[in-house]
Parts: sequence; structure tokens; C-alpha cells
Amino acid sequence: MKVGYFGPKATFTQMAVSRFFPGLDHLPYRTIPDCIDAVDQHEVDLAVVPVENALEGSVPITVDYLTREVEIPIIGEITAPIRQHFMVHQANKDNWKNVTNIYSHSHAIAQCHKFLQSHFKEASIESLSSTAGAAVFVKDHPEIMAGAIANEQAAKEYGLAIVQPDIHDVAYNHTRFVILSHDQYDLESSANEAFLGYKTTVMVTLPDDYAGALHQVLSAFAWRRINLSKIESRPMKTGIGNYFFIIDLEMKLDNVLIPGAIEELEALGCGVRILGSYPSFLIDFN
Repeated sequence: MKVGYFGPKATFTQMAVSRFFPGLDHLPYRTIPDCIDAVDQHEVDLAVVPVENALEGSVPITVDYLTREVEIPIIGEITAPIRQHFMVHQANKDNWKNVTNIYSHSHAIAQCHKFLQSHFKEASIESLSSTAGAAVFVKDHPEIMAGAIANEQAAKEYGLAIVQPDIHDVAYNHTRFVILSHDQYDLESSANEAFLGYKTTVMVTLPDDYAGALHQVLSAFAWRRINLSKIESRPMKTGIGNYFFIIDLEMKLDNVLIPGAIEELEALGCGVRILGSYPSFLIDFN
């Protein structure tokens, strides 16, 4: 079996994949859409992509691609801790305080704002497609006084020196990754990670705007005592003020409560699509 992941090697996604699927073939993809397309076109059996960070919120490209471009079920969720380190080329490790250019993913840069303001207020900071990509750039350009914000695996993979560990602003930082596949797999019985429970994710579009529409949507779940762990609005891209909603329900898809809620929403004129009902797991890299 093959698992596609948002690459290159040594991204946080790969760390999660390696821990959760140690016995499968792991294939990196350059972008999140490339990774999702790979499982949609059956190049791989499963795909793992980031969907939300505890500090920076949702990953818009993942949410938008799953709701607009493809119809691939979410069959599982992995939550993993995120630790950000500052690293440089081995040739520059003794002069790391003189770094003039810093590279990383936009989320990682935001997560390390205090460190960057304290140590590199005048440095040029550039966002790349991944933290691992930043590590690759620093490895390939020893002539530049450059630093990367990435994980420990990236430093090992690309031979960089970690000169300041754990530079993130907030100690608690986790990222949620979704597992996508057109096929169903028994992840709960095969996984060795901590099982957190089941979730069901639905996409809801409202009828023509009227007062209380969202309240009625939430009420359909509330009176059935279905707990919501997250509700997020995303633009319909049809005009200012037009949104659809992604809602995470804290339960497995059943034959009564969730179908009843969906039937009630559709009777109100809402559009409803189930994005997946799946087990959730927590990874500990220690």
C-alpha cells in the first residue's frame, strides 16, 4: 500500500505518516492539491494532509480543495505535536547570530514571531511552501547567511545544525492531519496511537439569507444533544457575505441522530454534505 503526503521529506506531515503508517510506502508530493489529487486518481491508496493548526487555525487550501474540487472521504484524523527549531548550514553554525535571511512556512514564521523579533528584527523573512523546503534551501545555499525554521527531522535529513531549539511562542502547539481515501480501512484496530474517539464532519450551505438561519442549523444538532467540536465559515466565492460552514460533530455517523439532523436541515433549504465519519488519534513523538 502507498501513502501520499505533503512533502518534501522531513515535513511535519511526513513525521506523522512515518509514525502512523510505519510499514507502508510513503510518497512525497510538492503541494497539498497534488497530494489530494494523487489519492483521487488512485496513484496512492491514502493521502495525509494538514487541515488545522492549534495556533494558526485552518489550512485553507486543504479545506477548499476537499469541499470544492474533489469528493474524497476523510477516513481518519491524526493530531501531532509541533516543535519548531532554528537551524543553519553547518558552515554557518558559529556565526548564526549574523543570519540575514530566514525561510520557513508562513505558519511556522507566525508561530515563532517573538523569537524572530528578539533576534532577527532586521532580517529578511521569506515564506516557502513547507518547513522542509526551507531546510532544503538552506542546505543548498551555504554561501548565504540563511536560517530555516523547521523540525528536528529536517535538520537530520538535510545535515543542518540546530542552533536554537524550541523557538515557538507557545508551548502547546499541535496540528491536525486528515487521512483521505476512497476505500475504508480499519484504522482503529491497526493503529498503535492513542484513540481519541470518533468525529463526523459535515459541510452545510444555508438557504437564501434570512434572520436566524445559522441558529436553526445549530439547533438541529443541539436538541439532539450532538456536541460540536468546531464550526468554521468559508467564503462561497460568489460575493461578499456568502459563506458555507464546516462543522465537526463529536460522534460517529449513526442511523438516527445525524441522519435526522441532516433531514431537518434539508427541510429548511440547507445543502448538506458529509465529508467523513472517522476515528481520531493523538501521536506522541517522544
